[in-house]
Amino acid sequence: MTIIYRCQIELHDSIYYATREIGRLYETEPIIHNYALCYALGLVDSETYSTTVPEEHSYRYFCGEQVPKYEEHLTPLNQQGIYVTPARSLSHSSILNTWKYANNNYHVEMEKTQKNIPSFGRTKEIAPESQFEFFLISAKSLKLPKWIRLGKWMSKAEVTIAETQEVKPLTPQDSVIFPHPLNPLDIMFSYQVMSYDTINMPPVSLIRNIRMRGGQFYHFNQLHIPAQMQYCFRGN
Repeated sequence: MTIIYRCQIELHDSIYYATREIGRLYETEPIIHNYALCYALGLVDSETYSTTVPEEHSYRYFCGEQVPKYEEHLTPLNQQGIYVTPARSLSHSSILNTWKYANNNYHVEMEKTQKNIPSFGRTKEIAPESQFEFFLISAKSLKLPKWIRLGKWMSKAEVTIAETQEVKPLTPQDSVIFPHPLNPLDIMFSYQVMSYDTINMPPVSLIRNIRMRGGQFYHFNQLHIPAQMQYCFRGN
């Protein structure tokens, strides 16, 4: 029997990550990538690459190389039957902030910079009290942390479990529509995707309002959640 957790996130700080760059405006899309949620929920341990959530919910992941290792870190979750969907916005508002880098050295030789670092710009961030929703699918019972950190500023957010349900996979006769966002790499090998809307963002653009068929689904309230999702990567 598989367990599905319907979880909600409420922001206690503004959250920022650049999903779109328009000139000097760095915009945050009101959606949270499922890769980011795996790290924030403590499902990745940088030392052992363990997928077990620590009992004290101590967040131990640290990346010293600044090199993404999504495949290395997230593949063990497939082995334990754990999958997290991206989080959609339930309600949100945005705020604009202006930032500027200033040089306090008044007597320096003007040299061409060696780094492509903007000197000023504006960030469009998601405001505190905004709420998001995601699903966590697991082959076993999990104890999730109440508080997590998200985005470039490591913003504080509260996690609550709104609903838990044990489900079995079913095979529908016709195509189904899943309105929530999903990672296309994680369903493309198991389902025939017929239509969708694209959400452009790094590291992998997401899709939503997906019409698909083939494969099995979990019936969760009024939703048909794909039952064969797992973390896949380009080149798999």
